[in-house]
Amino acid sequence: MAASVTASPSFPRTREPTDPLALRVLHQDDCLAVIDKPAGLMVHDSALARGESDFVVDRLRQQFGRQVFLVHRLDRATSGCLLLAFDRDTAGALGRQLMAGTIDKRYWAVCRGWPAEDAFEVDHPLDGGPGKPEKKPAVTRFRVLARTECDWPSTGFETSRYALVEAQPLTGRFRQIRRHLKHASHHLIGDTSHGDGRHNRAFRMIGVHRMLLHARALGFEHPGDGRPMVVEAPPDGPFGKALDLFDQPPRTGRD
Repeated sequence: MAASVTASPSFPRTREPTDPLALRVLHQDDCLAVIDKPAGLMVHDSALARGESDFVVDRLRQQFGRQVFLVHRLDRATSGCLLLAFDRDTAGALGRQLMAGTIDKRYWAVCRGWPAEDAFEVDHPLDGGPGKPEKKPAVTRFRVLARTECDWPSTGFETSRYALVEAQPLTGRFRQIRRHLKHASHHLIGDTSHGDGRHNRAFRMIGVHRMLLHARALGFEHPGDGRPMVVEAPPDGPFGKALDLFDQPPRTGRD
């Protein structure tokens, strides 16, 4: 059983890279690593790359000087914990955990509106993205961490309300958290594909230009010795600026 990210482990100090193209390492051992993917960087080449030539996987091969195997993916605009293996056996073991649903992934998201419940679940089938029309079961659990009301107007109201939520996807569909928030009418801030343009513009006006989805923590069982692992990524500066809007934001881990 993988570690729960709601535990209170002692996190190792992150390694700040000296190479401007290197990515911050949150955990590294002989078998695997967890890195802090910056927002705006694609994980690998794909049909969505549209002429991009800078990819996480290429940077990591250069940074570690060895082959790397990505265990999962993050959208270009999403930041945070990205798990990778250094050999096929470790990649296979972690992949089996992923398929079994025992890797505990937690995200932070800022969305429009105040959810009616502090904890809620979206169970709504999703297709696989472009060229994959078949819909499959998709479930995401959400928990409200904080709420705020800002003094700029929204449609029909003199103020705008937002929530900081923790998202726990129980399945791994294409843009699942983003699309489930849209389905719940709590659009993700900064999402230009599934969000609300009016609220996106409001955040750009205060200097927040990124999509506010962050892979906050990963919990999994180490394939080498079975110990429970919990790795956490602090939000970046722009996400931190959005957190400052909340009266009592959760601990971010930022210095």
